[in-house]
Amino acid sequence: MNLHHNPSQENWTGRNAMQPEYWHQVVRVSPNLAFDTTSNQKVGILGYTGEEGVRRNQGRLGTLAGPASIRRCLGSLAHHLPVGLPLFDYGDLFTQEGDLESTHQAITDLTYQLLKSNHFPVWLGGGHDLAFAHGSAVLKYSQEQGKKLGIINLDAHFDLRPLVAGKGHSGSPFYQLASNHPNEFHYLALGIQRAANPKSLFETADQVQAKYLVMEDFRLQHWEYMEEQISWFLDRVDAIYLTVDMDGFSSAFAPGVSAPSPMGFDPEVAFKVFDLIAKSKKLISLDVVELNPTYDQDQATARLAARCVEYVLRKNFG
Repeated sequence: MNLHHNPSQENWTGRNAMQPEYWHQVVRVSPNLAFDTTSNQKVGILGYTGEEGVRRNQGRLGTLAGPASIRRCLGSLAHHLPVGLPLFDYGDLFTQEGDLESTHQAITDLTYQLLKSNHFPVWLGGGHDLAFAHGSAVLKYSQEQGKKLGIINLDAHFDLRPLVAGKGHSGSPFYQLASNHPNEFHYLALGIQRAANPKSLFETADQVQAKYLVMEDFRLQHWEYMEEQISWFLDRVDAIYLTVDMDGFSSAFAPGVSAPSPMGFDPEVAFKVFDLIAKSKKLISLDVVELNPTYDQDQATARLAARCVEYVLRKNFG
């Protein structure tokens, strides 16, 4: 089953410059999943144009257009990554006739191939069910490398909900990862909102030994405490998979998401966390999910998502 769309150069536009100064001038569009297999480090960008998981989780639809929207905002950003670090766009994976499971398997396989070929994977979403497929690949790769993987999720939700009729959805990715890898599941959730997570999910978080900071503690005035908690987690793992759910941000900054909230965190807090993670030199994979352009305002959410990608990569490779 072919679940892949080739990348489009039309998504990478911006200001013209005589020399490569902007992302759209540097990103290499690579069709037909022709991965670069050279030994040097590179970044592989892929989009997840899927919302079946959001549909199953009763979220509002529109995330299909998320990856293209993020790419368009990334293209116009100034390029400050190392000159010798190639950036490849390998296109999008989609879901056919509601078959989320086949798409997840394809995402897992592709992410594993990216990691094995010395890529830093960057997935653009799309529903947060992506994290089950993405995380499965990073866990497999880390185990083969003899490394203990930590998952850090910036999100309003635990995403530890049980399956629905035996099937995963955008609210269940970390429940699925914990169920499939009970001894290798090391999870830190940042920005959890009590109003968006019933007591049963806090009980599930305790059962899977998840660590978390609730929204009341995830604020700049508590930075010393936050830094201590995040550093403690970073010190106890060898590699990090970072996932950023745009609905964790306040809707004042990110209105275009599947589940908006006025009580989310602000970019300044998130970017300080990105700094801390990058300094650990343990980050090996990233996704930014739940962008819903249908509800965005002046591309505010897409711009913020693009800035998250740009900032994390710049700090990680700078």
